[in-house]
Amino acid sequence: MLNSHLKTPYLVLLTSYLLVSCSVQKQIAKSAKADVISTAPFKAAHLGISVYEPATGKYWYDYQGDKYFVPASNTKIPTCYAAMKYLGDSLIAFTYDELPDRVYIQPNGDPSFLLPEFKNQGAFNFLNKLNKPINIDLSGWKSRPLGSGWTWNDYEATYMAERSAMPIYGNVISFSGQLSNPKIFPAKAVASIKADSINSSSFLKEVHRGKADNDYMIVGGGKTSTTQELTFDTENSKIIARLLSDTLKIPVSFSYPTSIVPYKISPDRSVKSQPTDSLLKPMMHRSDNFFAEQSLLMVSNKLLGVMNDSKIIDTLLKTDFKDLPQKPRWADGSGLSRYNLFTPQDFVAILNKMQKEFPMERIKTIFATGGEGTISSYYKADSGYIYAKTGTLSGVVAFSGFLYTKKGKLLIFSTLVNNHQANVTDIRRAIEKFLKGIRSRY
Repeated sequence: MLNSHLKTPYLVLLTSYLLVSCSVQKQIAKSAKADVISTAPFKAAHLGISVYEPATGKYWYDYQGDKYFVPASNTKIPTCYAAMKYLGDSLIAFTYDELPDRVYIQPNGDPSFLLPEFKNQGAFNFLNKLNKPINIDLSGWKSRPLGSGWTWNDYEATYMAERSAMPIYGNVISFSGQLSNPKIFPAKAVASIKADSINSSSFLKEVHRGKADNDYMIVGGGKTSTTQELTFDTENSKIIARLLSDTLKIPVSFSYPTSIVPYKISPDRSVKSQPTDSLLKPMMHRSDNFFAEQSLLMVSNKLLGVMNDSKIIDTLLKTDFKDLPQKPRWADGSGLSRYNLFTPQDFVAILNKMQKEFPMERIKTIFATGGEGTISSYYKADSGYIYAKTGTLSGVVAFSGFLYTKKGKLLIFSTLVNNHQANVTDIRRAIEKFLKGIRSRY
């Protein structure tokens, strides 16, 4: 019981707080209706919006925040959280055991191996200095190259590069030059090649490969030299051996003794490649699907000892994400799958966990702000107040992250749009107007 002389001031303060809180909710609801809900791009769409203040543990606004939506690349948010928590400061390329006549390695799914954008290639340099035959142990690979629910006819597209235990060159191949003498890198990824043109002096116009092989068809007719990039098939592990052997100029194999195993690989014998955040930043800034998928597989290898996306997702949902407001249907690491279903409240909860467990300065480096990455054309004025992740599929527009108001309040928001047939830019501009209004008023 409050003392009588304290009771009245307390009730006044409580009443004032509730009135202010109610006023804020009404004002945001009004602007949401005017700027978003009632506008043409959203009238036929499904929409969820949640705006949350971590300091008070209160929602400033929650419109269908408990409804499920296909989140597209917002799926990278739980993947990013898991990677930040479990991958440590640096990525492990592989663990190994060195014998007098050879070295055995167990890969860790590191996607940076021999990828040109990563200048530091410590894992490659380590193997190169050993100058010994390599045996690669793939017993920890328990996944498939393509994720559950991925669009099968996009198999050639680089945004759907195949997952693998030991990626090399990003599991992408490039073609350029003239039809008569094409430049191919890495050339050893090609099993066979055919030319579909009678004009051999022309430049490449198109390149295609078979669905389950590395047989390529190149089409001429191009007027200028361009580079065509597409994926290569990783299902047959021999391609990794062929590429690595060609690069290192030493024998690489996957053969194992059937009786006595002559090697003992220890987690203490690990070779690191890159700072973890140097992978997570491009993963979030440019929404790199390949980095996201491999990051989740590396988390799986760290926690479970195998690379299995479905098992690690199940594990994370039962541990780190067991208290989410609604249990998601989580299918992959990148958001390519339409099987994924999350609610706006789920993303708010995950982002809230993230800001509680990691410094905001680290989060600000990993997430894109206005004028950067996938929001390079948005939130450019007064940039540095929003740090968020986009998501886009046909009929899907998502945007979730952190927002600082002009009064210095930190907010967490999630906006998910499904089943629209509007212009994506119109939808993003409407969301931008709504969020900028919240920033300027509060």
